[in-house]
Amino acid sequence: MKKTFILIAGLCITLTAYAQQKNYTRLVNVFIGTGGHGHTYPGVTAPFGMVQLSPDTRMEGWDACGGYYYTDTAIYGFSHTHLSGTGIRDYGDILLMPTTGSYQWKQDEYKSSFSHKNEHASPGYYQVYLNKYHINVQLTATERAGMHQYTFPASAGEGNILLDLHHGLGDRVLNSWLRIINDTTIIGLRQSAGWAHDQILYFALKFSRPFQQDELALNNEPVNNKDSLSGENVKAYFTFNTEKEKKVFVKVGLSAVSPEGAMENLNTEMPGFDFNRIRNQEHEQWNKMLSEIEVKGGTKDEQIMFYTALYHCLITPNIYQDVDGKFRSTDLKVHQAHGFTNYTVFSLWDTYRAFNPLMTILQPKRVNDWINTFLAEYKYGGMTPTWELSGNETHTMIGHHSVPVMVDAYQKGIRGYDAEDALASMENYDESDRYGLPKYREQGYLGEHDISESVSRTLEYSYDDWCIAQMAKMLGRVVDYKKYIQRAQFYKNIYDPSTGFFRGKVNDTWFTPFDPTEVNHFYTEANAWQYNFAAQQDVSGMIRLQGGRQKFADKLDTFFTMSSKMTGDVPPDISGMIGQYAHGDEPSHHIAYLYDYAGMPWKTQQLVHQICTTLYFDDPNGESGNDDCGQMSAWLVMSDMGFYQVCPGRPEYAFGTPLFDQVKVHLSNGNTFTINAKNISGSNFYIQSVQLNWKKYSRSYITHDDILRGATLTFTMGSSPDKHFATQDADCPHSSITHDLITPAPFVKPANSQAGSIRVGDVDHRAVIYYTTNGSMPGVYSKRYTGKISLDNVSALKMIAIDPERINSKVVSMDDNELTKTSK
Repeated sequence: MKKTFILIAGLCITLTAYAQQKNYTRLVNVFIGTGGHGHTYPGVTAPFGMVQLSPDTRMEGWDACGGYYYTDTAIYGFSHTHLSGTGIRDYGDILLMPTTGSYQWKQDEYKSSFSHKNEHASPGYYQVYLNKYHINVQLTATERAGMHQYTFPASAGEGNILLDLHHGLGDRVLNSWLRIINDTTIIGLRQSAGWAHDQILYFALKFSRPFQQDELALNNEPVNNKDSLSGENVKAYFTFNTEKEKKVFVKVGLSAVSPEGAMENLNTEMPGFDFNRIRNQEHEQWNKMLSEIEVKGGTKDEQIMFYTALYHCLITPNIYQDVDGKFRSTDLKVHQAHGFTNYTVFSLWDTYRAFNPLMTILQPKRVNDWINTFLAEYKYGGMTPTWELSGNETHTMIGHHSVPVMVDAYQKGIRGYDAEDALASMENYDESDRYGLPKYREQGYLGEHDISESVSRTLEYSYDDWCIAQMAKMLGRVVDYKKYIQRAQFYKNIYDPSTGFFRGKVNDTWFTPFDPTEVNHFYTEANAWQYNFAAQQDVSGMIRLQGGRQKFADKLDTFFTMSSKMTGDVPPDISGMIGQYAHGDEPSHHIAYLYDYAGMPWKTQQLVHQICTTLYFDDPNGESGNDDCGQMSAWLVMSDMGFYQVCPGRPEYAFGTPLFDQVKVHLSNGNTFTINAKNISGSNFYIQSVQLNWKKYSRSYITHDDILRGATLTFTMGSSPDKHFATQDADCPHSSITHDLITPAPFVKPANSQAGSIRVGDVDHRAVIYYTTNGSMPGVYSKRYTGKISLDNVSALKMIAIDPERINSKVVSMDDNELTKTSK
């Protein structure tokens, strides 16, 4: 028995070592997403690193968000900060550009052409040849520092390095300065206003050998005999003798705290100039991160897409803290971290859907750090983030989706933070006067007369409220739970049963004309179709609103098969179309999995396979939309493994269809979660049967606990759908609100109104509508609605819907002016 144990243990060690020795970085194509509208960058960064050192080929336009666009032919230089996959430009700070010959201060003069034939990149390494100067450039980076290796041509005799503090991606310099400490060391600051309204970035720069000449310039005009300079357009050239030694190394440390912090970061992480040591160190680090998921099978392109997507998931958020623990928070003041690492770049409207759930599986320690960062921002800046960037809350996008990230983590046992403080931060925002919340609480929905994007905001606030309710319940706050679980149902107040859509209201009346394909100010980067399945906290409730499982599935069928044509102001984000499904933007991301909830998982399997194999490919244009800080990539990683979390905050993963023969996820607790797919091929993507831990399994979902325990999930695949698998309600994933049910608010029916009167209705057909016409509060002793409300002698109308089995609706109030508009 001992010999057997030793053999098995040795085999396990050998297999683990094999996973680590395999070069997973070869399966990453960092150029995927640098074309189309992916907005990624090909340069170097450590996992979740503060430095993103990458070439800049364009500064203007939407496709300059990553600083690099694959079809461009000129490089302006190499800056040290970049955003991955965003839809807004910023960063591009602290640009260096090697040149030869005379000093040129303007970008159009000092830029150089390049060819993709002489450009190579992999995780942690980038190389390009600058045609204009015949200079070979190589880059690598640690978490807080970047290293450049410039090989100048022997014929030049001298080589120059330009430092440009004016360069940026869509921002403007508020203040910048540089100071030459000695002939190898420069420190400085770039403070800018862009998407981040006040970004503060210090740097410390060291050359591998002394420069023999320098020249500083202000506003592109040389300034003589200066060793320091400040202003909005500060640049400097440093010249080296390259007759005997062609190589010059430059290393740059960054800090949001101070120049001393930047220097300490640089000296700690890059004590010397051994480029190959840093490059190899980063290669090993990236390979270790990527090896946490092993896949076998599939095509070479499918593996490349998978590992490139995983790579893009390991770039952001970014460390935003010096090696001594100091960081700058959203009050723009410096603080000291205790027991956590502070981060930045939280694109939460995008990432709460798939990226953050994936990180609860792969990076639970970092999830704790991120939540502690949220709570630091609440402590110092007054709120947990919506879209935070470099210590600036940008207030970009809608909702308050740090909430589901915190609740989902707590549900899954990731609890390295103050839970009471987390709940307080959620309630503090939800009870505030921000972005229509007072009207939302008062009316039970938002109308376009209250705030733009009112339908989307109502839906997303109600989902966030459901998350708060779950947190309150877990902490034993019964009163808070009841309050927020009622608000979690406010999505019902904007459902129009006559059209079957969540629809915008103006003055408590459905806005007309209504076209569900129109992209307009009622929705966020979407139309009514794309937001029509957005109450993921209560899929059962949505199914009831649509009239049951079959009608719900019919609605989904129409959604996925109708024309992709849209009307209105259609932004480029709405892309990757299958019918009205838009994979290029986040509101659609969970919808293909909703067939599981209706007991028709084979339809989910077909659609997920279609999306995975047609909307991602190994090409610079290989993503159907912005990567959005890893969200688009995380969708693929999870879906390729065979599952997806439809409702973060409910720790269940609905089945899609696996893409590979086998996937092994090596968890931080030491367990390995394994997914096997027997008989899988390009045409065999339908699930025939499932086993969990070698026992027959009839459900179309698994739980987070199954994953953490290191379960083995085995699918048997076939070419035809099994329409008997997971069709019973007990076998379907569930997302439902079953307690403290509300009665939806009554609404006005504009199409049926006549001059001098209005007709009203309610989603709840059992509800009775009572109303008053003198401004008093309605109740069961008020007038009962019977088919029409005359507006003669009406000064103010108030209505309420009452279902004896449910909580009364919100009171709908309309003054004389609103009634006049409605009745016309």
